Amino acid sequence: MSATTAPLAGSGSVAEDRKPGFASLMLSEWTKIRSVRSTVWSLAILVVFTLVFTALFLKMGIANWDKTDPAQQAEMRLDPTGTILGSGILLSQLAVCVLGVMAIASEYSTGMIRASLLAVPRRVPVLAAKGAVFALLVLAVGELTAFGSFFIGAPIMNDKAPVSIGDPGVLRAVVGCGLYLALLGLFALAVGAIVRHTAASITVVIGFVLVITPMAGLLPGSVGERIHAWLPTQAGFMITQQHSRAGDLLGPWEGLGVLALWTAVLLAVAVAQLRRRDA
Repeated sequence: MSATTAPLAGSGSVAEDRKPGFASLMLSEWTKIRSVRSTVWSLAILVVFTLVFTALFLKMGIANWDKTDPAQQAEMRLDPTGTILGSGILLSQLAVCVLGVMAIASEYSTGMIRASLLAVPRRVPVLAAKGAVFALLVLAVGELTAFGSFFIGAPIMNDKAPVSIGDPGVLRAVVGCGLYLALLGLFALAVGAIVRHTAASITVVIGFVLVITPMAGLLPGSVGERIHAWLPTQAGFMITQQHSRAGDLLGPWEGLGVLALWTAVLLAVAVAQLRRRDA
């Protein structure tokens, strides 16, 4: 009996040894992302377009400076970094939202997710590895875009609202811009993992960013102000401001924490759903 059971025990240990670790899962997810040319090209175009639009918007703003409302001029002088980063970040965050959804929802649409889950029966590490790789990639691209935008925009703003990377709050805002985009990408990925349909997920995320958040700003009274301030993109965007502005209810790191909390809740829902539902 011992001779019979020994090979079985040995084969079990070999099977255990062959189970992919988290580093192997991350490498697999990285291979998936970089092998999809559309993702690579989308990120490259994102960087170029954001830098170009930042330069164009700022040049237009400076060219029309004398026609600009004095209150807006004062706001730009108070927070030139927020003005620079905000000029191109709308394009960046929309692209990141779409890519975040496609990073996982497209696998459900094509059925590729089944192969991943068959290779790793424990489903949560697959989602964790996918989220970690995508977030790190967006963080790197986001920081490149943020620093590029700042060093392009600062000379353009110099005559009207001079700013330097060493000024108080500037480095935090520029670095925070990349963190904001990384968290927003995870937010979109979590929605994609929950909805599991590419078009529907993109509609939900873009609708949240472009429709629900601006409309919440129209709600009357202090309750409306608080609802608007605590929505994920509105709160997270606070990190990109050099200084607090009039009416801000959250600080830069508090706002980023709110976005992180929203993202964590959605990821928790995605994990629970992944454990209970078939791929």
